[in-house]
Amino acid sequence: MAELETRELEYFVAVAEELHFGRAAACLAIAQPALSKAIRRLESRLGVKLLERSSRHVALTPAGEALLHHGRHALNAVSAAAEKARRAGDQQARLRLVIKPGGDANLLSGILAAYAGRPDARQVDILFGGATDRADYVRDGRADVALLYVPFDDMTGLDHEILTVEGRVAILPPDHRLASRSEITLADLAQETLPRWKGVRWTGAPEARPGPEVTDAVEALQMIRLGRAAAILPRSLAQPMHPDLVHRPVTDAPRSQLVLAWSQDDRRGLVASFVAAAADAARATE
Repeated sequence: MAELETRELEYFVAVAEELHFGRAAACLAIAQPALSKAIRRLESRLGVKLLERSSRHVALTPAGEALLHHGRHALNAVSAAAEKARRAGDQQARLRLVIKPGGDANLLSGILAAYAGRPDARQVDILFGGATDRADYVRDGRADVALLYVPFDDMTGLDHEILTVEGRVAILPPDHRLASRSEITLADLAQETLPRWKGVRWTGAPEARPGPEVTDAVEALQMIRLGRAAAILPRSLAQPMHPDLVHRPVTDAPRSQLVLAWSQDDRRGLVASFVAAAADAARATE
């Protein structure tokens, strides 16, 4: 099969996302006839029809849907490769760490101090990601390392160092039927409504009812305060607890791991040194 050119793929993805040649051409800053010609040339090279189009309507064919899905990943991979190459060649590069606000189990200060004491230390830039996108920061090159929670975060393509292992707690409104107990089990939470983190199907309890979709802990806690849901979180993410809520240990919930993650193909001393410092700092707190 003929190889795809990156520019052709960019043109197709723009049209597929806009489903309008005029808007796509404007986004790409090219003339619409040139864009139409490029898409026809791509279809000819692949031997499939990617778009159904008329004077008023543009729609993806099954082949077009497949190319859009895989094409996005391919373009992201090309962009990540370029960024990682630039970073690898920059001898003065800073280290970029992405975290979720409050998602460091109180280890970050110690990690940074341990790293600063190493002779090869660089400046560390702290980036803040959302509840479910921090692993993507590492995969696409926006960050060098990330603090992630296993099994919540997707570890595909990443290596990691376990920093701490902790139990999980249920976050409940004070008038909840389970709030008076000193500890609870997953079975106690069966049929409870638990929030769904954006981009994640798993709620943390096998038989729980999926509740409202939330993008961060602030939204989740608001749903709990309103009595719309309960939640199961790693213990460190439940501290400090909001005065209007209670938390109870879930004794049989799988323990969660706070890990420092980096790309599997990243062998730079910059990253290895930070990982070693983080592991030392975590052991010092045990």
